[in-house]
Amino acid sequence: MIIIEVIRRILERLKFLRQRQQTRKQLMMLSAYALKDIGITRSDALKEGSKPFWRD
Repeated sequence: MIIIEVIRRILERLKFLRQRQQTRKQLMMLSAYALKDIGITRSDALKEGSKPFWRD
């Protein structure tokens, strides 16, 4: 049972990291209008989007 729990946690973490990577990619592709609407600059979006997926 412990092994199954460890595997489940690893898979959850991998799913989270993949989602973070996709979200950052999408952030960099937003239009200037969309970025302004959510209150961030293009520079902020590029900075966040260029972070490695394992960094907060």
